[in-house]
Amino acid sequence: MKIPKIKTKKTKEFFQKLPRILGENAFLIFLGLLIIALILGGFIFYKYSILVAKMEPQVIEKPLQFKEKTYQAVLKFWQEKEKRFKEVDFKEYPNPFR
Repeated sequence: MKIPKIKTKKTKEFFQKLPRILGENAFLIFLGLLIIALILGGFIFYKYSILVAKMEPQVIEKPLQFKEKTYQAVLKFWQEKEKRFKEVDFKEYPNPFR
């Protein structure tokens, strides 16, 4: 199996002519990009707005449970942190400019 060589001269010429081609056909390119943007926007709107409204919410079999031990651990941590912050208010620092 032969691998064809990439003709760099032709690709280089194409990319050099590309801005001129785009400039000559600016209106058609604008229309093409506008249509692509509208299609993409319509697809995103359909996916995140219309399909979500049509789908029914899933029923959870068992209700969520509140984990009291985890809550108490977090509450204790927050209280210790608040206590340390309040202790800083009463600490006296030496004056470095004396």
